[in-house]
Amino acid sequence: MKTQKPRIGLLPLYLELYDKTSPKIKAEFKPFIDAVCAQFRSKGADVELSEICRISGEFDNAVKQFEKSSVDCIITLHLAYSPSLECIEALAKTMLPVIVLDTTPDECYNSMSLLMYNHGIHGVQDMCNMLKRYNKNFIIEAGHIKTSDVIDRVICHVKGAQMAHKISNSRVGRVGEAFVGMGDFAVEESVLKNNIGIALYTATPEQLSDLMPDINDPEIINEINEDKKRFDLARVSSDAHKLSVQTGLALRKWIDQENLMAFSVNFQSITKAGKLPVMPFLEISKAMSRGTGYAGEGDVLTAALVGSLAQVLGNVSFTEMFCPDWKNNVIFLSHMGEINTDLAEEHPVLIEMAWSFTDAQPPVFPSACFKQGEALLVNLAPGPDDTFSLIIAPVKMISEINQKNFGDGIRGWMKPDMTVPDFLKAYSEAGGTHHSALVYGNPVEELKSFGRIMNWKVVVIG
Repeated sequence: MKTQKPRIGLLPLYLELYDKTSPKIKAEFKPFIDAVCAQFRSKGADVELSEICRISGEFDNAVKQFEKSSVDCIITLHLAYSPSLECIEALAKTMLPVIVLDTTPDECYNSMSLLMYNHGIHGVQDMCNMLKRYNKNFIIEAGHIKTSDVIDRVICHVKGAQMAHKISNSRVGRVGEAFVGMGDFAVEESVLKNNIGIALYTATPEQLSDLMPDINDPEIINEINEDKKRFDLARVSSDAHKLSVQTGLALRKWIDQENLMAFSVNFQSITKAGKLPVMPFLEISKAMSRGTGYAGEGDVLTAALVGSLAQVLGNVSFTEMFCPDWKNNVIFLSHMGEINTDLAEEHPVLIEMAWSFTDAQPPVFPSACFKQGEALLVNLAPGPDDTFSLIIAPVKMISEINQKNFGDGIRGWMKPDMTVPDFLKAYSEAGGTHHSALVYGNPVEELKSFGRIMNWKVVVIG
């Protein structure tokens, strides 16, 4: 799964008075600015650098250019003292997150000759006071760029801002209506749009069926040949495989046509009357491996979460907690037939699923177990008065337990950082829903920043 680079707008601040009293000083900051840019680029970020800004008009122009360029965030860099009233209007009114890098060119201040190059910290203090007074949310990190981890800390926040940018500008599709009666992820479309930025695009199965290639189309043959590389096909019939590929390609075309970051399919909508032959579990799993977000049962909210995490962090799959194993202190993860196949422990095997939920044909899906490793369970939970909580739980995915007793299917064993009873209690007390994202690795700080920038309550369990 290929992730996307974050895009930073770097804003150097300075004092116009110094251009009159010490006109040569400003140019001497170029190596320092270049070093800061190089540090961020070495961490995988693209940097758009503005001109050094001194007065309000220059700040206005710089921020407008950052907005036009659609950067993920603004990082401020005080080269010297800069009066806050020059920058505050531009920074307070922008929707872009503001991250303050509080640093100086020199690690050691041991001579008055260095004062003009290292006194930006009180400009930071002036500006941050005004940001708070203007109710503009900001994040600050301090330290020397070469002898501390300040750049790494800032990059965590940048990735949080990138996820916030993704979800705040997300196009999310839904096939069919949401599952009737599932209340935990049910959020009004207007709230999704106005409070988060999720734009919903709906389609009926009939609309997708119009996009299906002919069953003998070379496109289907090519996809089947690719599947031979990705999966073990020994246990699936050619006809069943073809039907799932045909349906899946229709779904893929719709995703591409609508430029969707994420999508959801309600399996109940896949019927003979709807003209889609099968539930497209196979294509859903492939889509997640390509970095497209997904959640089941028409859950647009969790689909958007999975998509925003996938495009920034990678190694993400939709999942659900199904059954507790109190004795072994683990929780069984599963769902009907979807998994990010990049996260499978072994080469996935395609299986023809016994299907009794609708009158559609039996679908093909990749039978797989989640691989072992450090991970996070991440949940976006609606709360009272159209608020949201981002729940983050460090976990370990462990090796498969009693595989012969479970057979085929989507499966995984999750071990929380506490006892299962304590974990389940804390999770539901925080309002966690039954649809979640599983993220491999340990990007807790990035996710905390994501929630903070979105003005969500952040709950870390464990």
